[in-house]
Amino acid sequence: MNLANWISVIRILLIPFFISAVVYYSPEKDFLRFVALGIFLVAVISDGIDGYIARTRKMKTRLGSFLDPMADKLLLSASFVTLAVADNMSMVIPLPFWMPILVISRDIILTLGALLVYVINGDLKITPSPMGKMTTFFQMSTIVSVLLQWPHSNIIWNIAAFFTGASCIEYILKGGRLLGNNNQHHV
Repeated sequence: MNLANWISVIRILLIPFFISAVVYYSPEKDFLRFVALGIFLVAVISDGIDGYIARTRKMKTRLGSFLDPMADKLLLSASFVTLAVADNMSMVIPLPFWMPILVISRDIILTLGALLVYVINGDLKITPSPMGKMTTFFQMSTIVSVLLQWPHSNIIWNIAAFFTGASCIEYILKGGRLLGNNNQHHV
């Protein structure tokens, strides 16, 4: 466990606090929306910090390569689900139910695909693509825009939905090529 990994763990530990702020939100307690936003932004910023520390201080570890993406997926999934299903969120701009379904479905497909590639190839190096990075950026932007109640949040979540679907297809094709290359070596 190094500093970068501890930051990822802290990011995971922030998730229940984010969920609580959203669940206990009411128009009378509007400040909780900003508490949730603050927690989310601290988690997002700490994601960049732990990556920077791991790269610049040569602290990349196998544990970190698992913890960092897991923290991201847990944070985003919990945020999307919480904002979509919290019935106390009498906000003007509610997050549609299909959005967390799309985000979580993509994550499940990518996780199962990565597991399949690892089991068959015996190795897996996960590197985010530019499309994957755009997906994460717009998914995070969706959470921020909904918490801020930006009147055009639907534009951001539709862009996030596009990148979520497109990156899923891109990773499926990449996984297929990895599996195809492995099968050619064993024929």
